Amino acid sequence: MNIRPYQPSDLAALKNLTVEGFTGVSIDHGMEQAFGLVNGHDWQWRKARHIDVDVARDASGIFVAEDGGEVVGYVTTWQDPAAGIGHIPNLAVASSHRNQGLGRALLEHAMNSFRAAGLTHAKIETLAQNAVGNHLYPSLGFVEVARQVHFLAKL
Repeated sequence: MNIRPYQPSDLAALKNLTVEGFTGVSIDHGMEQAFGLVNGHDWQWRKARHIDVDVARDASGIFVAEDGGEVVGYVTTWQDPAAGIGHIPNLAVASSHRNQGLGRALLEHAMNSFRAAGLTHAKIETLAQNAVGNHLYPSLGFVEVARQVHFLAKL
């Protein structure tokens, strides 16, 4: 297993991993369950676009896990040096590579990059129904500090 910087040729693979990894644990998925398609687009389309946002914000903060040349996981990050906080918006691991410590390794890689940049804290968010995240994040030192509720209204 190798963790390396993002390359533009990774984009399609990261979007596919995002759709696979966020089924059932995405706000966009919940929106679709409540309302159906939104503006003619399914939740997978909307969630995959989050990776476009992450690339535009800080492509150098995206780290990709490879196994034999195949992209099998990733973590996206961005840094707010003035606040001392590193943000982790997205993390996904291929189903074929789960429960092998790859998510943990990607998060540790991200956190080490934050430390190297002189940041003092890392921030990640998850949904209540994300059992994996709710187990993994505290094991890496993350502490729950707040809960948030998302609403959607049809206009």
